[in-house]
Amino acid sequence: MLHRLTQDEWRPLETAHHARVDVLTAAHLSRRQDARKHPVEDFLFTYYVHRPAQLRRWHPGPGITLEDASERAGWKYYRYADGAATLDLEGFLATRVEALRFVADLLSATAARPAHLGCFGLHEWAMVYRQAPEQRRHADWPLRLGQTGTDEVVESHQIRCSHFDAFRFFTDPARPLNTLEPERNSQVAMEQPGCLHANMDLYKWAYKLSPAIPSGLTADCFDLAREIRELDMRAAPYDLRPLGYEPVEIETPTGKATYVDAQRDFGARAQALRQRLIDACHTLLAATVAAVAAGERTSASPEVSPVIPFVP
Repeated sequence: MLHRLTQDEWRPLETAHHARVDVLTAAHLSRRQDARKHPVEDFLFTYYVHRPAQLRRWHPGPGITLEDASERAGWKYYRYADGAATLDLEGFLATRVEALRFVADLLSATAARPAHLGCFGLHEWAMVYRQAPEQRRHADWPLRLGQTGTDEVVESHQIRCSHFDAFRFFTDPARPLNTLEPERNSQVAMEQPGCLHANMDLYKWAYKLSPAIPSGLTADCFDLAREIRELDMRAAPYDLRPLGYEPVEIETPTGKATYVDAQRDFGARAQALRQRLIDACHTLLAATVAAVAAGERTSASPEVSPVIPFVP
C-alpha cells in the first residue's frame, strides 16, 4: 500500500536533504572548479562514481507517492500519474533484480562474520611497495618514512587483506605477501565487517540500488565512508600533515591501538547501516516474489525486461 505525501509534506524533506548534501560536497565542488586535487576526499567522487548531483537528488524509496511532483515524470524508474509520482518498482526490479540479489547476498554474508581487526591499514602501504615515485597514485605527496622505510614496514608485517578492490591495487611485488587471495568471484565468501573498504562500500551498494534505496540511507552511508576514508589515509604511508591530517603511525604499538579502536567503532556503525540496507533489499526482493506469485495466480505471462548483468 502506498503512503501519499502532499507537496507541503515532502518538499521540506527534499529541501533538508539538499542542504545536507550541499554541506558534504561543497569543498569538492569548489576544488573541482579550480582543478585542484585532494588525496583524501577525491576518492569519494572518483572511485565511487556517484556524482554530487546524483547524491543530492532526493528519493523517498518504495511505497511513497509524492503529490504535485511533475518534475519527476522524466526521472528513471519513476512513474507519474494522476498528479503524483511514485517509484516504478516493476521497472526497477525488471532491470536491477540481479544487482539486488548480489548486494543482499554480499551484505548478509559479511554481516554474519566476525570482524577481523588486525590489518592495520597495510593495504595502502602495499599499494606503494617498491614503487617508483612517479608511479604512485598520490605522487604529489611524500612518503612519511621514505620508500625504504615504507618497504620495511610492509616486509615486517603480515598482510591479510580480504577486499578484492583493495588487493587489486597492490604492486606486483606486494601481491605474494598477502596471506589471502581475494578475487571478484570470491567477494561474497571473503568480505568481513572489520574491513574499512567493505564498510566504505556500503555507500556504493546504496547508490547502485538508487532510487529504490531512500536517499537518507544513502547519505548516511556516504557520511560514514567520508569518515572512514580519513582514517584510511591517516594510516597510509603518505605525509598529509600539511592538509591537517595527523598520521596514525601503524608501524608503532600506539598507532596500531589507535587504528584498531577506530576500526572497531567504524565496524559497529557500519553493521547498523549494513542491516538497514539488508532490510531494504529484502523488502524489494519480497516485492519480486509477490509479483511472480500474482502472475501465477492469474496464469498470465507478463512481459519481463531482460536482466542486465551486474558488475560491482
